[in-house]
Amino acid sequence: MGMRDKKRNQKRVLARRNAAPRSGEGKDLLPLEDGQGKRNRKQLQQPEEPDNTATVVYIGHIPHGFYEDQMHAFFKQFGDIKRLRISRNRKTGKSKHYGFIEFESPLVAKIVADEINNYLLFEHTLRITLVPPEKVHPKLWKGVRRGFIPIDRVAIERKRHNKEKTTEEHKKMVEGIIQRDEKRRKRIKAAGIDYECPALVS
Repeated sequence: MGMRDKKRNQKRVLARRNAAPRSGEGKDLLPLEDGQGKRNRKQLQQPEEPDNTATVVYIGHIPHGFYEDQMHAFFKQFGDIKRLRISRNRKTGKSKHYGFIEFESPLVAKIVADEINNYLLFEHTLRITLVPPEKVHPKLWKGVRRGFIPIDRVAIERKRHNKEKTTEEHKKMVEGIIQRDEKRRKRIKAAGIDYECPALVS
């Protein structure tokens, strides 16, 4: 056997020793992670969603005729209702077509916001979203227990008009009538109309 053959044999032996694992080697090593392991690790690194504590939901696009009694009867099928309010015009008492409902359980509020949002009711698509506790106005539920009492503007104006006037108020009223009469006479004369306005009776 020549020197070249010996060197070839030595290279083969060294290559086999390097390729073959040594005894006891690799026992403490963990297997390489596959794609699933990487996905699991990413899921563990993602922050967990905070627990829902909101019990108030906003309801928009409320149709005409769907008021407090109807809303309470409809939404009580999901869970216990603590408070309910529809925003109304202070003068007329008409609905502004949005309101708020407070449920006893945050879970019920979450279900209502997820399932009834975009619900078609009387040709109106309801818009329902959760209201975080920190965004609930402190005066949102003020007077909700006694309900909405519309202000009788006609009665207020009638009372103001029919009340007895003092001497100063009566004098001021007469002066206003005289000033308006003088302006009326000037406009008639400026228009070229020959008309004698009757005198005011004091």
